[in-house]
Amino acid sequence: MSIIKNYNYILNSIKSISKDTKLIVVTKNQSIDNINLLINLNHFHFGENRVQEASLKWKNLISNSKLKLHLIGKLQSNKAKDAFEIFHYIHTLDNEKLAKIFANLEKNSTKKIKYFIQVNVGNEPQKNGIPIDKTEQFIKYCLNDLKLNIVGLMCIPPVKDDPTQYFTSLVKLTKKNNLKELSIGMSNDYECAINNGATFVRIGSKIFSST
Repeated sequence: MSIIKNYNYILNSIKSISKDTKLIVVTKNQSIDNINLLINLNHFHFGENRVQEASLKWKNLISNSKLKLHLIGKLQSNKAKDAFEIFHYIHTLDNEKLAKIFANLEKNSTKKIKYFIQVNVGNEPQKNGIPIDKTEQFIKYCLNDLKLNIVGLMCIPPVKDDPTQYFTSLVKLTKKNNLKELSIGMSNDYECAINNGATFVRIGSKIFSST
């Protein structure tokens, strides 16, 4: 089946560059049947863009203790509680209000989420993310004031530019702040991302596309 063939191709491609980079399979708009194909191959890291879709789709699957669900899409504050209940990783923490909500949710729960701060590396007005020159201050606020488990940084580089310069700047920022994870790279630039230190890549279309 093409999904399995595509998945194995991507996985082998990743491993040929780095043994340490994890693949997040992005399952936005994908059926449970397609997801189960990959779970049956012992793949357990999956990404969703929308909280409501994820809640409906994953509520009966998430009891599998090996599954790790990543939110990789924009998160509205009114969806934070629902996101907290279902996701293990949030890749799009990008404002103080959201950070405070998660800090309060964690005070009343034994659950601790792993957070990535989304950085607007290209300073694009249409994109979400903390401006790169304010990221260090926001990291310290989340770690020291709110006690959130900030594990790394995430970005989506400008589409028309060579992503290398943006990945490089994020690597420097990650190291400077003693963070270990880097969520960079999607279907079109994952090889470049891995070569620049990605610990997670987020790939959907190259796996589920029939072409």
